[in-house]
Amino acid sequence: MSARLYSGPLSLFGAKVEIAAREKGIDFQLVMVPFSQQQGYSPKDPEVLRVNPKRQVPVWVDDAVELYDSTQIIEYLEDRWPTPALWPRALAGRARARLLEHASDEVFFPHVIRLMGMRANPDPVDAPEWRQACAGIESYYARMEQALGTHRHIAGDEYTFADIAFYLAQFFAARHTVPIGGAHVNLRAWRARVAARPAVKQVLDAMASYLRSIDYPVPEYG
Repeated sequence: MSARLYSGPLSLFGAKVEIAAREKGIDFQLVMVPFSQQQGYSPKDPEVLRVNPKRQVPVWVDDAVELYDSTQIIEYLEDRWPTPALWPRALAGRARARLLEHASDEVFFPHVIRLMGMRANPDPVDAPEWRQACAGIESYYARMEQALGTHRHIAGDEYTFADIAFYLAQFFAARHTVPIGGAHVNLRAWRARVAARPAVKQVLDAMASYLRSIDYPVPEYG
């Protein structure tokens, strides 16, 4: 029986695991759990509820191995399917890549979550919280622009999980009005390189198609 990934059409963290699994050529079944703009993920998928006490996707089931949390899942994928590697081999490089993957989820993306939470408010752009979140996103872009320099990828010249995490995080930031600006030439070139990868294109094209199906705008992602 092949492994199963439980995800959702607009799950950043589910997409992160899906891209990683496709990059590694893993034979897995993608289960898109029911989702709607009105009800979200309710009623929730029984397998998601059974495996994850947080009651959310992604969930990965591989025979007796049942995991939740995207970072824990990608660590398992790297151990279980080590080729092609998505962490650098060198110790220092691997540590840097892991830190940057964590920062995408836990430093950058919380600003995006704040924007998402305020979108229902009338005139959210006038709120100090909105401006603070936008400033946090822009500040992170500036740091990453400088850090990239002449490197091809976020953690150096190797493509890693850190690229997957930040690529998806910036896509969601762009969805919520703060894209990578034209002045960030290194970041935009990096984004184009990542977007051209077949695994990334497959997952992002599906997400873009879903957004169009519900009449939501699709930001530039190539």
